[in-house]
Amino acid sequence: MVRWAEAGELPGLTAIELAADKLFEQVDIVFPPGTTMIEEVGDPLRVLVEGTPPTGFALIGWVDGNLHLEQLAVHPGHMRQGIGGRLVAAVLDHARAAGAPAVTLTTYRDVPWNAPWYTRHGFSVLAEEDWGPELRALVEHERELGIEIAPRVVMRH
Repeated sequence: MVRWAEAGELPGLTAIELAADKLFEQVDIVFPPGTTMIEEVGDPLRVLVEGTPPTGFALIGWVDGNLHLEQLAVHPGHMRQGIGGRLVAAVLDHARAAGAPAVTLTTYRDVPWNAPWYTRHGFSVLAEEDWGPELRALVEHERELGIEIAPRVVMRH
């Protein structure tokens, strides 16, 4: 069942993100050292989780007036059970309830569990000319962090 995270669960989500990130090594993507995205979050109301204890999470924020899916991570030991799909559905439900016109995200274009997976969940690539100023700044920030190791795209639902 997807629910909002509790403050005490946030530190434990780091292990999920790190384990999920290791999967990228299969496609020759190795992230630069640094903190995980979830480690920088202090507000549990930005994080949806599934499971007790959580086995996956979705980190959300706001970019250009749209709900933005900052991070989706499922522990590899719990993948292929529909957890990611349920988390995305909950993000979309929250966006509708909050009055957001769309949900955006950035992801790797060619990694099977990234852009192709989001396409199957109703997302489509957003052309650069349709990016707002905050989204443009976010993509530039990702480039500065060094995570654009492989081609990335912006997607919208």
